[in-house]
Amino acid sequence: MVNLIATQWHPLLTGLLNTILCSIIALVGSMIIGTLFALLEISENRVLRVIGRIYVEVFRNIPLLVITMAFFLIIPMYIAKINGFTAGTIGLTLYTSAFIAETVRAGINSIEGGQLEGALSTGMTYHQAMRYIILPQAFRVVIPPLGNQFINLVKNSSVLAFVAGFDLMYQGNLIANDTLQTIPTYFIVGIMYLIITLPLSYYMRHLEKKLA
Repeated sequence: MVNLIATQWHPLLTGLLNTILCSIIALVGSMIIGTLFALLEISENRVLRVIGRIYVEVFRNIPLLVITMAFFLIIPMYIAKINGFTAGTIGLTLYTSAFIAETVRAGINSIEGGQLEGALSTGMTYHQAMRYIILPQAFRVVIPPLGNQFINLVKNSSVLAFVAGFDLMYQGNLIANDTLQTIPTYFIVGIMYLIITLPLSYYMRHLEKKLA
């Protein structure tokens, strides 16, 4: 196994960095999009609520691999040329954002309704009340489930392996096929995923305690 790491460290490191980059982009993007659609779901405007609901139900109930393959095959065919990394990151972002939208929506609904009314009565606009009063409290409530979503996002980034995204799993597959050392290769890949997810898990626990 040591010899395998010594000879294959470059592709493994490249895969690790690509996985981290994809995860960061998808994490930021899914948080922004998910929060936006959570707000649409609780909007007083019926049309906006329907739009938010449709988005969440569509992306939450279609497998991530199907979403990713759709972007990998359809966008280059009809819109613009994109590589596997981009297609996988877009698919991962949209898929995760649907779950984050539901999580944030649940957090907003858990906040006492009188707080929004009180903020509006002081002269705040609806958007100001959401930004300064409701959302900060909602995010505190949903820290644990959001942490789980972030960890799942990192693990789900392995979908890039199916579209030649040069992520950690893709590189692991290449190494396993080239060296025929399947078990040691995937053991190393698993350890490298732990290097990403364990610090994230501990940080989310720390943040949860800090904000309790």
